Amino acid sequence: MKKLPNPRRVKIHRNYTVEEVAQVCHVHKGTVRNWTKNGLETIDCNRPTLVLGAVLRAFLETKRTKNKQKLKPGEIYCVRCRKGICPLGDFAELQRVGGAGWRLVGFCPSCESEVFRLVSVVRLCAAIGNLNVTIPEALKRLVNGSSPFVNSDFR
Repeated sequence: MKKLPNPRRVKIHRNYTVEEVAQVCHVHKGTVRNWTKNGLETIDCNRPTLVLGAVLRAFLETKRTKNKQKLKPGEIYCVRCRKGICPLGDFAELQRVGGAGWRLVGFCPSCESEVFRLVSVVRLCAAIGNLNVTIPEALKRLVNGSSPFVNSDFR
């Protein structure tokens, strides 16, 4: 999936032509023309088509936040169903991701696909809600022996 253009790259005190908008946003000129048909306001109807930087930034920010959904506690977003759901049986597994992140893993009750929710340590209690969370047991280490096993041919 292609990333959306970054609105912070647009300078708000500048006017942009269609070609310049395409270059700044890393999209095709046809995409910019579609944006003007779908709500991106231009300065006037004359050629060359000019777009104010502040209007372009606001358009890109609304485009970026339009499809975001706020999840309730205990909900995980299912990509297939495109909605926030409570996992099957209200069960989820908590997995460690990186340094300070956690992942809630469960199954969607309608399409039975695996669903994930990334959560920071600060918001972990709020995200869990009323879910029954299991933490997988860590694997036993091989190095915990009292004397190390040396595999060599030397005596």
